Amino acid sequence: MIYAIIGDLHSDYKRTKYVKKFIKKNYPLAKTVGLGDLYECKIGKKKAKKVSNATLDEAAIMTDQFNKLIDFPSIFGNQELRIQQVTGRSLFEKLPEKMEIDGATLIHGHQFEWADDFSQIYDSSLPNLLFFGHSHYSGLFVNGEKKPFSFNKKIQLQNAQYSINVGSIVDHSEWCLYDSSKKTIMFMKTEEN
Repeated sequence: MIYAIIGDLHSDYKRTKYVKKFIKKNYPLAKTVGLGDLYECKIGKKKAKKVSNATLDEAAIMTDQFNKLIDFPSIFGNQELRIQQVTGRSLFEKLPEKMEIDGATLIHGHQFEWADDFSQIYDSSLPNLLFFGHSHYSGLFVNGEKKPFSFNKKIQLQNAQYSINVGSIVDHSEWCLYDSSKKTIMFMKTEEN
């Protein structure tokens, strides 16, 4: 099965629409799955600690137009968590914190430690194939070591532990294509000309 793994949309309607259109046109058999932070919380981390019962309009950017684009399964990100905290509403309670797909685990990425350069700190207890987001920067880690990669070029997965930061839709239009039967990944960057 082919998966288009996207994350960190942060309510960016234009980029999300373009990436989804690109996926549908070029990879019509791909199943899109989300890594969380679908929506943008307008209340920052520090301020959120003091806010409760905010209205949805005060807390998040959530338009009907953007909501129509969210027609795929996704996991829970820290933006969804903060929106729930400041509104007191269980808007995203049905989204799981992690998801398993054909030999891979998906998490948002706010669950583990980060180094100063936004690289994920290696943890030998992580699954052999992990896709995550959160930092907004694409990255390939093999057995905990950061490796170079090129966009739009297939990478054959070997017998190793892979942690794959798919990047962000917001800011970068980056995502990842995963072919579970061929055991390949491809970092993607699709921006409008």
